[in-house]
Amino acid sequence: MNTKLIQYALLLTLFMSALLLGANAFAAPDAEAQEFWMKHDPSSETEVSHEAWQNLLDTYLNAEHPSGVNRFDYAAVTKADRAVLDKYLESLQALDPRTLNQNEQLAYWINFYNALTAQVVLEEYPVESIRSIRFLTSPFGPWDKNLVVVQGKKLSLNDIEHGILRPIWKDPRIHFAVNCASIGCPNLDEEAFTATNANELMEAAAKSFINHARGVEIKGQTLVLSSIFDWYGSDFGENEREIVAYITRFYEGNSRDLEEISKFEYQYDWDLNKAE
Repeated sequence: MNTKLIQYALLLTLFMSALLLGANAFAAPDAEAQEFWMKHDPSSETEVSHEAWQNLLDTYLNAEHPSGVNRFDYAAVTKADRAVLDKYLESLQALDPRTLNQNEQLAYWINFYNALTAQVVLEEYPVESIRSIRFLTSPFGPWDKNLVVVQGKKLSLNDIEHGILRPIWKDPRIHFAVNCASIGCPNLDEEAFTATNANELMEAAAKSFINHARGVEIKGQTLVLSSIFDWYGSDFGENEREIVAYITRFYEGNSRDLEEISKFEYQYDWDLNKAE
């Protein structure tokens, strides 16, 4: 059979599977550390510059949208700034993050993920959702496609999040730091992460998301949580009560309102976090 016909047949099969699973289906990858990236140098004083990413955030991110969801103005990004973003990501690929200390590594990988996500959207824009950006090797969204090469290793967005960030740092707040370009996602932060501000930004991001309706909302006798707490529930606790206990660390309302609820629902809005 013709090679192209085989490829088309495979792609059709994958898309049909996606349709059968439903529009809201999402299989969250397990956190399995890629051993190659576990090395770090605690004595390193090297600082990675994220100035280019910060300048792009300053220019195109609206962190004061009345919805409480930070919006990125993909439509306004100039050709020159597209080139700036491309060059920034090339500079990250040229580094060996294993030579950095762990705080510097954390900022490196979070910024890498967020900037790479922005690049993926920009390359396909206009789109209404990042989930509509699909490839033969990644039919449910762009996350499984190899997009960059660092130290000879091909990496996808899923590799960065689930093979490096989650399993190496084992910090649930990472879920509030990485941004998937969606309304339902925790905000794309207006500050680029650095070794010195990462802990503060993750703490603030967790608090902001958990105290927004898309993160945690009480509806009558039902606690409606972001699907993040379902997909990655084991990162927050062994069961729903432990997940609620984690949430109460950041919840600004009456924690008893959370603790007394026994019915749970989950929600997520995949619409693009574009400017309006």
